[in-house]
Amino acid sequence: MTKKAGGLIAEFKTFISRGNVVDMAVGVIIGGAFKAIADSLVGDILMPLISLLTKKVSFEDMVWVVGGGQTVIPYGNFLAAILNFLITALAIFLLVKAINRFRKKEEVAPPKPPAASPEAALLTEIRDLLKEQKK
Repeated sequence: MTKKAGGLIAEFKTFISRGNVVDMAVGVIIGGAFKAIADSLVGDILMPLISLLTKKVSFEDMVWVVGGGQTVIPYGNFLAAILNFLITALAIFLLVKAINRFRKKEEVAPPKPPAASPEAALLTEIRDLLKEQKK
């Protein structure tokens, strides 16, 4: 039984130390921190400004009363959540776009034309080796 447990622990250690898992964990942590920023932007800045446009109606006050007053559906909170999602999605889109812009595009080497003679092929090979040594 201890052999199985040791194998399970070793397998888990291998799994958790993979680069993708660590990157994902960092992303989740940063995403959680960014959510707090987006929540504050929506709740503390945008919602009061929108409330001014809607004649000082607070989003928390936007409710739908059904069943003769028995049930209250706070759709204002839902609208705030949608706005929060859209802001977060826009920020992530802009971040990914900026990262992709700064990534170096891999240069694709043009196909080599067929050599006219064995001497030309040898000279081309020597030239390419010299170029690699300079790098």
